[in-house]
Amino acid sequence: MGRNQFGTFMIIAPTSFFLGILFTNLPFDYPTLWTTHPPTESVLRTIESHYSHISLSPPLIPRVLNAMIILGLTGFLAKLALYSPSESNYLFDGASLILYLIALVMYGTNLVQGLRIVESGTYGEEVGRVDTLKVMGATQTMMALVLLGVLVLQAGQWYAEWKEAEEEKRIEKEQKEEREREGGKKSKKA
Repeated sequence: MGRNQFGTFMIIAPTSFFLGILFTNLPFDYPTLWTTHPPTESVLRTIESHYSHISLSPPLIPRVLNAMIILGLTGFLAKLALYSPSESNYLFDGASLILYLIALVMYGTNLVQGLRIVESGTYGEEVGRVDTLKVMGATQTMMALVLLGVLVLQAGQWYAEWKEAEEEKRIEKEQKEEREREGGKKSKKA
């Protein structure tokens, strides 16, 4: 269990980092997704300004994001391939990896494309300005749920391994007590 802790950290840290980014975008997604009235022109301009700033960020920002993505994938590789894989690894880490990849696909398709559209200001005729911003907000909400799933699965794996270790300790203790009782009976007979 101890050897997998670093791999788990390499999964949890980037996942939490991405959830933090998504959380900071929530105030800008809220008017398009969670209110009953349509957003005003000033609200739409504010949202577009926010996403334009993200799109035009210095090259260091996307590099840090890419490094975090690679760190997460490296954590999955470490837990699934480098350490002696167990059934727990295949179940929990395999499912976590699938969720992580789903989040990456949503990021690479909807968000990156949406950022480019907002930055250029060239909205399509079928999917207009408000719909583009709604798609971006919905994508980020789905990504947050998927990434929360990764954290839940990693916590579930930790709990399952902890419970298994506790059960092994209990069994060893019972076996030790049984051996001591049998040893006591043999010494009385002699």
